[in-house]
Amino acid sequence: MVSSLSYPLQTCKLRSAILGERSGICISSVPVTHVGFMRSNIECKESRIGKQPIEVPKNVTITLEGQSLRVKGPLGELSQIYPREVKVEKQESGYLKVNKALETRRANQMHGLFRTLTDNMVVGVSKGFEKRLQLVGVGYRATLEGRDLVLSLGFSHPVRMAIPEGIQVKVEDNTRIIISGYDKSAIGQFAASVRKWRPPEPYKGKGVRYVDEVVRLKEGKSAKKK
Repeated sequence: MVSSLSYPLQTCKLRSAILGERSGICISSVPVTHVGFMRSNIECKESRIGKQPIEVPKNVTITLEGQSLRVKGPLGELSQIYPREVKVEKQESGYLKVNKALETRRANQMHGLFRTLTDNMVVGVSKGFEKRLQLVGVGYRATLEGRDLVLSLGFSHPVRMAIPEGIQVKVEDNTRIIISGYDKSAIGQFAASVRKWRPPEPYKGKGVRYVDEVVRLKEGKSAKKK
């Protein structure tokens, strides 16, 4: 959309400082152009993760009711409510497919996210997930007392943490903690809560860390003096 505005000719009488006379100076009109851009709908690309189908094992039962999905397997049962930007379809081949219901930026973001959440539900109730923690430090140890995890982390008192429902915790050699279950988000949250009590310090690496975690150590002051 292009529109132009033109200003009319104007004649003004100016007194010349050099000639000392009046002269008529014509100022020509200069067209001013305003350029407008037409806004068009841009189709969002489909997520590479979101477009992948989800394989459902034979020992997993899927119940789909509108925007609500319930997954039941040998390890437990999980449910998820989906936003209006995405929809879940159960194919005849037994696979689950998460599709976009709208062509918006938010729908493109939700597409890959809820496909991953759906896959975690299917894998969780059929195979399960686990997180492993390692206690590093003199006197650091962990024990189980019923449904409580008791940690000795150098405080004046032991740290007692209640284990949530649906999560199993094992302790090996008093320094290794194995957290397992069918809800991946709950496992990650509980493992992060345990690590939060004593994160690895940067000089000697003492604290609670994940087994596969890489802790970068800093150089101490005594080492710098040498």
